[in-house]
Amino acid sequence: MRRRPALQRLGLLSLLLAGRDLVYGATIVAVRVWPADDYTRVTLESDTALSVKHFLIDNPIRLVIDIDGLELSPQLRELVGKVRSDDPYIAGVRVGQNQPRVVRLVIDLKQSIAPQLFALSPVAAYQHRTVFDLRPVRERDPLLALLVEKEQAEQQAAQSVQDALGEFIGRVDKPRAHSPPGGASGVLPAAPPDTPQGKIDRLIIVALDPGHGGEDPGAIGPQGLKEKDVVLAIALRLRERINALPGFRAMLTRDADFFVPLDQRVQKARRVQADLFVSIHADAFLTPQASGASVFALSDKGATSAAARWMAERENAADLIGGANLKAKDTTVLRTLLDMSTTAQIKDSLKLGSEVLQRIGRVGRLHKGQVEQAGFAVLKAPDIPSILVETAFISNPREEAKLRDPAYREQLVDALTVGIQRYFAKNPPLARQRTL
Repeated sequence: MRRRPALQRLGLLSLLLAGRDLVYGATIVAVRVWPADDYTRVTLESDTALSVKHFLIDNPIRLVIDIDGLELSPQLRELVGKVRSDDPYIAGVRVGQNQPRVVRLVIDLKQSIAPQLFALSPVAAYQHRTVFDLRPVRERDPLLALLVEKEQAEQQAAQSVQDALGEFIGRVDKPRAHSPPGGASGVLPAAPPDTPQGKIDRLIIVALDPGHGGEDPGAIGPQGLKEKDVVLAIALRLRERINALPGFRAMLTRDADFFVPLDQRVQKARRVQADLFVSIHADAFLTPQASGASVFALSDKGATSAAARWMAERENAADLIGGANLKAKDTTVLRTLLDMSTTAQIKDSLKLGSEVLQRIGRVGRLHKGQVEQAGFAVLKAPDIPSILVETAFISNPREEAKLRDPAYREQLVDALTVGIQRYFAKNPPLARQRTL
């Protein structure tokens, strides 16, 4: 009988220790680093929410992160090896047990940053995530960068023409033994036709938006193909094709594997004063039998079908999965983007969508024979004709195989390029003042 109080005290002590472990015993399950020119994201995924403090130190510049209630683990040590040498912001990472149950991360920086820290609740396949976005103190002017890139490309093209012309003249002037001037026929070769580099009144800018990225893989096919990867490959090739057109320039909302929140995709297009916005996807549906390409425009009167509404809801959830910093969002800007979408913008979007849909229909099967409409958040630029192209259903095994095929992707790029050209042929861009 005397042993019972001792056992009770032992049981109470066990409960207290267990409770302490529940409070302080967070476990890191994964660490990820997503480098990009825009910003680098560091993600710590854990089984419970972390208690984190951070501060910056100069000379040399570095970011110090203290995580309370944590023991140094092999998963945390993996962070050191996940930093790439070409990361624009991180030079290296050091990890150590600074105090009992306090782990310190020191991120050595290549440039001054404005760090953003936020937490994400469990969603989809993710547990608790603590996110650090390392953004530059001064962001580059995207429109200026685009114009400089165009000017450099034009200078290189002009130099190539001059070099080819010089080589041609050298061959003509070179004396040839036993041949009359101009060769056996006695006729001089015709000079290459003039290729006037006539200045365009206004550069046509097309914003290309590869969906998802980084923490958000998008849909995943039966054989493991990720939507974020295939749409980026299509967008990169489409940029090459558009940049080769006289007077055109393409801008990507992302050009690597990193996440861009939906509202920032729209803002990027507006900052470069884009004439078109084309969001590229390869989504999944409830059944693997769903097939065919689709083109969507914005709707201000509800979705044109239940499937369109379902697709819009799925795409609009990207911010939750990809990890948007909701505290950093400018609610005034967001409200404006939601409220300013005009009838004219939707009308022009339908024209663009129709041209693109016709061309894609020559590549493969269409899911619907007309442009559908729904409340896609990424299409809500009030002054830019915007469409969302579902290139195929990656959830369909046959279409997943097509999306893996570079030849099929090239056909899609051809269709998109011609559709965009046909739209501008019928709707020449006007010089107009835009709201930025």
